[in-house]
Amino acid sequence: MSGKRGTRFSKIEGSNWKAYQAKLKRARKSAATRAFIKRYLKYIPVLIAVSALAYGLLNEFPGSQTHLTKAANQIGKPDPPAQSDRQSMTFKKSDLHHFITSRHISDLHDNTFDLRHNGNLISIQTSIDISLQNYMATKLDRKNSSKVGIVAMDPTDGRILAMVGYDKADPLKNPCMDSSFPAASIFKIVTAAAAIEKCRLDPESKLHFNGRKHTLYKSQLKETVNKYTHTISFKDAFAKSVNPVFGKIGALCLDKDVFESYAKAIGFYRIIDFEIFLPPSLIVISNEPYRLAEIACGFTQKTRISPVHGALIAATALNRGILIAPTIVDRITDDNKDTLYRNRPTIIGQAFSPETAEALQDLMKTTVQSGTVRGRFRKYRKDKIISKLEIGAKTGTINNQTNELKYDWFVGYARERSGGRKIILSVLVAHEKYIGTRAVQYAIMAFKKYFNRQFTKMDDR
Repeated sequence: MSGKRGTRFSKIEGSNWKAYQAKLKRARKSAATRAFIKRYLKYIPVLIAVSALAYGLLNEFPGSQTHLTKAANQIGKPDPPAQSDRQSMTFKKSDLHHFITSRHISDLHDNTFDLRHNGNLISIQTSIDISLQNYMATKLDRKNSSKVGIVAMDPTDGRILAMVGYDKADPLKNPCMDSSFPAASIFKIVTAAAAIEKCRLDPESKLHFNGRKHTLYKSQLKETVNKYTHTISFKDAFAKSVNPVFGKIGALCLDKDVFESYAKAIGFYRIIDFEIFLPPSLIVISNEPYRLAEIACGFTQKTRISPVHGALIAATALNRGILIAPTIVDRITDDNKDTLYRNRPTIIGQAFSPETAEALQDLMKTTVQSGTVRGRFRKYRKDKIISKLEIGAKTGTINNQTNELKYDWFVGYARERSGGRKIILSVLVAHEKYIGTRAVQYAIMAFKKYFNRQFTKMDDR
């Protein structure tokens, strides 16, 4: 046994022993390395991320040599355009408030104008009918009027076709956008809609009043029927603007909540969605019966609207009770002809039912046929243009608080008896000492100008 063990050890003596020890050392070192790698392998991704961050900070942090070198190379060179620049140049409707004003529309010589916005040249294509706009501008009575605002609109999509304004005190101001004018009897359109739906009235409903048509005394609000009582249809009371009838509707049939509801539905208290900022129309409503009577017939200075809003109110009658937002910018393009903005017809809401809208048309037509403007339209019954139109309207007049100005309103529509063309007109005139061109006269001029070209085009076909 001893001989066998001696024989085995004798084989690794001398130089072989050294080689054997070196081999064992290498094996132990290799095993230790594998153990280290296995133990710390999970930390390698973290080390890589930390190294990358450190490199970025050292090279890009302000003040680093790399950052300063890049900045020096950029001096005197224009910044390259960012990928998002063209996207940031697209506009929403409300964005246009910041750089388009009514002054741009007043100064138009074409329906398109250019301007610079944030250093970029943009082209603005409007909805303005330049022939109608310029024609009405030449007809302004600057001698006898303090202010004139004329708005023509296509009721089908809300596109403004003309927005002509004159302000003697401030030539840079366009009264079409001024929401501080007393609405006067124009508000009877709103009262009539509420009365049809809440008081169950129709155009032929018989109503009673005592006293004169255009006064409003507390005694006229009583349900008194005697030998002095007048009986009148609802449509005639509207057409002739009989204050006691509408005062009684407000005081005895409607209430504060109803007025607020219908006023909001037809656009009061709100910023109207328009490319030019339009201050909101306002109304002050009280629960006191006589105050409700004043509101109902427009016998107050506290219900205020703009000519633009007057056009929207009139348009609801043709649009089945729908209140549509106005628009005056069709399209905006940049210098590459890329579109940055394009308008879309926008519905604000349903002010009242389609059936009520039909009834309002009946009331408004009666105003022209036998109401407050019958005399003005009578001489045009055989006119080659007016005779081809169905016209409906509401008028209103009221003095300012100092009686120095007489506000004169016409809001209405005209449409072809045979054809689809139609237009809305809203006109406000502030007369001074002498009455010059009345609101209804401006409306007739606009109707004739607009439809004359339409009929001429049809005759040429």
